[in-house]
Amino acid sequence: MYINFWYPVARSDDVTNDAPVRARILGLDFVAFRDTDGQAHVLSDTCIHRGGALGHGKVQGDCVECPYHGWQFNGAGHCTVIPSLGDDQHPPARAKVDTYPVEERYGILFAFLGDLPEDERPPIYDITEFEEPDWRANELVVFDVDYYYERSVENGLDPAHNEFVHPKQGAPGMRQDFRSKPIDVQPMTDWGSKFIIPFVHEKADQGLMSDKIHRDTEYLRGGSGHLGPNQLITWLQFSKDNIFHQYFFEAPIDEFHTRIFFVNMRHFMMDPAMDKGIMDVNMEIAQEDIDILVDLNPVRTPHSTTKELLVPADGPIVAYRKFLEDWQGRGWRIDVRELRETRTDVAYAIPCPERRTTGNWILDTVPLM
Repeated sequence: MYINFWYPVARSDDVTNDAPVRARILGLDFVAFRDTDGQAHVLSDTCIHRGGALGHGKVQGDCVECPYHGWQFNGAGHCTVIPSLGDDQHPPARAKVDTYPVEERYGILFAFLGDLPEDERPPIYDITEFEEPDWRANELVVFDVDYYYERSVENGLDPAHNEFVHPKQGAPGMRQDFRSKPIDVQPMTDWGSKFIIPFVHEKADQGLMSDKIHRDTEYLRGGSGHLGPNQLITWLQFSKDNIFHQYFFEAPIDEFHTRIFFVNMRHFMMDPAMDKGIMDVNMEIAQEDIDILVDLNPVRTPHSTTKELLVPADGPIVAYRKFLEDWQGRGWRIDVRELRETRTDVAYAIPCPERRTTGNWILDTVPLM
């Protein structure tokens, strides 16, 4: 798990000024709320007084209030009210918690969980067709899975599994010799890679690739890409106009659980009445992956190529792991073992950008490798 990337926190509609929303991401807890102007904020969820969970408190005006002793923290993470001090006393400068940059796109509230300055941050993937009239977005779907997020992303970057795992998708096969014709993995900005390859149908009378969808072998192709460690994109094209683009923004809850925010775009079947049926089939396809991934051994992705026997078809996965190695080399990878062993004694936070310009913080920075 890595700091310094954008992570989905919650559906935008679920974040209000009525009550705070809690989310666990990267093994740590966060709280989201809106102020009186409707601006969303994401803070570390630990009150620096006695460790209360801010997410179990209330939203009071422009602040979230700790349920333990009523300390109030504004959107900048600064404590503005300490009831036990009295009206004539101001909170000390150390009374602050980490707060994170936020963006709202595609019905999702994202937070940048790290301390990079704005001009150095990796981006959120730009779904350029999201507002286009000739594309339709299904309602945002959020679901949890019981496996590590890197396993999820690597599965999406793996074309060779489709014909064995996805009868609902028509068992798309990659009928080519990847050793003689390697997958052409291309860069996707400085933060990811992608590939597009042709495919064939083993069972063209089933699922999403049924005869209800016009197929044209001239355009029949699919591919995937990633941006950062947790944004997965899949492109499926059946003909010139029959196209799916699917976006998976993944939040690693911890080493064993992942929350996926799924945006499904389509360039055909534009009738809103088709939404439910299309998403039902997509979730059946997702379940086919889930049934495999929940039993992978080991649980976490091996970062050593000697611990798995990889073949040429795994080229996109190798490219993804090279990015992970780079981000670990930058000091962004969380030391999960140390976090697990010490978290009962230490309150940790992902370092926020303000830590680069100010000191005197109470919460410890999450251990990094």
